[in-house]
Amino acid sequence: MAIQNNWALHQLDVKSAFLNGDLEEEVYVVQPQGFEVKRHIDKVYKLKKALYGLKQAPRAWNQKIDGFMGSIGFEKCVSEHGVYVQCYEKNDRKDMVIVCLYVDDMLVTGSSDERINKFKAQMLQEFEMSDLGKLSYFLGIEFTTTDTGMMMHQSRYVIDMLTKFNMDQCNSASTPAEVGIKLEKDPEEEAVDPTKYRRMVGSLRYLCNTRPDISYSVGLVSRFMQNPRVSHLNVVKRILRYLKGTTEYGIRLPKYGSGGEVRVIAYSDSDWYGDKGDRKSTAGYVFYFDGALISWNSTKEPVVALSSCEAEYIAACEATCQAAWLDSLMKELKIEGIGKVRLLVDNKSAIDLTKHPTSHGRSKHIETRFHFIREQVSKKKLEVVYCRSEDQIADILTKALKGEHFLKLRKQIGVEKLKLSPINR
Repeated sequence: MAIQNNWALHQLDVKSAFLNGDLEEEVYVVQPQGFEVKRHIDKVYKLKKALYGLKQAPRAWNQKIDGFMGSIGFEKCVSEHGVYVQCYEKNDRKDMVIVCLYVDDMLVTGSSDERINKFKAQMLQEFEMSDLGKLSYFLGIEFTTTDTGMMMHQSRYVIDMLTKFNMDQCNSASTPAEVGIKLEKDPEEEAVDPTKYRRMVGSLRYLCNTRPDISYSVGLVSRFMQNPRVSHLNVVKRILRYLKGTTEYGIRLPKYGSGGEVRVIAYSDSDWYGDKGDRKSTAGYVFYFDGALISWNSTKEPVVALSSCEAEYIAACEATCQAAWLDSLMKELKIEGIGKVRLLVDNKSAIDLTKHPTSHGRSKHIETRFHFIREQVSKKKLEVVYCRSEDQIADILTKALKGEHFLKLRKQIGVEKLKLSPINR
């Protein structure tokens, strides 16, 4: 939204944020070592403000900043409590400031630099702040301006991760997982260090914030955190080998929209009974807003599907829930002309189920909650259309693919190599 409207993006940091919180209850602490009052060594301190380490501290800080944001005219989004919006109307002109808050880190954008600077001044007056300037590095994610928009990536994080796990000298792989890979729990197989395994998988999961191309593979190895085996660790290393050759890849956020009639387009897909252990399917979806990737997910479905049609139907319903949330959020951000979401599915039987209960004998067992998609279709908030399997972008989130097809979908999903503009070279 900010990139396509050519709005400036700024970042702020609140210093010692938790110390600003006000306590609602009486809290006592032991006198800290080195600061004891010798005449009252047997007494304790009564806190007037929150301290780091208190269970109440995060909540107290959030209440403090939330109250302050409301006092200066910001409205908290109901759909996303970490987003605040302030709108101005003057002389037929609408100005807006949007603030994204994550604990003590702030991302600020808006249509008016004057309004942004005013907000910064208000924050600096109320709290001890660090003005970090234009957006470049936020929550471990790098933002690099390019000729065509912006790249969101974690190149430094990938390099550090490879070094941390002694994979910085490994040979690269063209894909994150071998085609047809099936992992299972084998108690007879040699075990590996579970602590190291969890550390590796945890690092990879954080990387999924900017690398949807590894989401399926990382989700697969995440299923074996309790008792990891050698085969599971080998897949983790395969993912790291893939990252070795794609350290400078990230999500492309284009400056110019797609220009199409439909602004929000989604793809959903499912791999029927992909898990050999419990026979549950893996579902995936991706969402684009004006041609930019804004949301994706790869996860195991909560129930066993009795057919590929049912698996695709459940995956489409999961995407529909996300579409409903995105619709609410966009309305709160005052984005106009959203229209209905177009969802592309590559299973015609599943599409028929979204419109009317055909083949009732084969579908009557499907849980009621998955029929939410029918309601959205009937209200014309969602349009479900067919796409060919080879054009199903969400396929990259549900299974391991062959090299050529994987590279094609990786580009289509929006993951590309970082290309620096002359300013950043």
